[in-house]
Amino acid sequence: MNAAVTSEPPRYIDWYESPVGPLIASATDSALCSLSFCDAERLEERLQELRHQYGAPVRGGDSAVLSDLRVQLAEYFAGRRRDFELPLSAAGTPFQERVWAALCEIPHGETWSYLQLAVRIGDALATRAVGYANGANPIAIVIPCHRVINADGGEGGYGGGLWRKRILLDLERGQGCLAL
Repeated sequence: MNAAVTSEPPRYIDWYESPVGPLIASATDSALCSLSFCDAERLEERLQELRHQYGAPVRGGDSAVLSDLRVQLAEYFAGRRRDFELPLSAAGTPFQERVWAALCEIPHGETWSYLQLAVRIGDALATRAVGYANGANPIAIVIPCHRVINADGGEGGYGGGLWRKRILLDLERGQGCLAL
C-alpha cells in the first residue's frame, strides 16, 4: 500500500474546555492555524471535519504551540493576559489577511467599528467586505474579531454567538474573570 505524499506539515488538533464553551484548535509544529468555538454536542463531528479538511497528517494531542495556547488561554480567562504571544498561520485571501492583521491592532478592552477597521486597512468603502473577512477569521479570541462592533455602538454579529462576544468584551473591560 502506498502512503499519500504531502508537502504540508502535520497538524495537531486538540480541544479545550473554556468559560465560553469548548474550543477546538489546530496547529503545526510551528504555528497556530485555527481556534474555533464548538458546542459540546458537535465536538466530535467538528474534530472529524478538521481531520478531513487538512491535506496533511493529523495527530491528536499536544504540540508545543497547543500547549502554549492552553496556558495563554487560562491566563486570558483569568484576566492576567491581554495579548497572546503565539506564532500564527491563518490562511486566507490577501484582503482577509490584511483585515486579520488589523484586528490584532485593536487594543485589549477597546472596540472598533467595521468602518474604523475598513479605514485602518485603507478602504473606507469596504465595510461589508471587512465584515465578511472578520467573520471568516479562523483563529477566534487570539485574532480578536469579537472587538468589532457596529458604527452605532451595537454589538453587530458574531459567528461564535453574541453571548460569547458579550462575555469576551466584558472580560476585557475588567468586568470579571472567568475560571477554566
